[in-house]
Amino acid sequence: MFFLKASRIFAILVLIAGVTKLAIGFTIATEFLLPYELALERYAPNAKSSGELIDKGLLRLLIAFALGALSEIGLALVGKDRTDGTGR
Repeated sequence: MFFLKASRIFAILVLIAGVTKLAIGFTIATEFLLPYELALERYAPNAKSSGELIDKGLLRLLIAFALGALSEIGLALVGKDRTDGTGR
């Protein structure tokens, strides 16, 4: 039960990180704050391009949704066992 709740919290944290990285990538790509090269150097010094940030953000979103779905399925199965009365 602990790991199910922990995975749910971890999925939320990964979701927030993915959305943040995606937003930074789009902000750099649109040159909203600074010119492209300066923004990339300032906000993502290790990234080669804003497309890399967007790709990593989308990957984190996918991982967060998968982990969140698995934890929801696990919590539903635990709840079903408790209401079933079999105790297995």
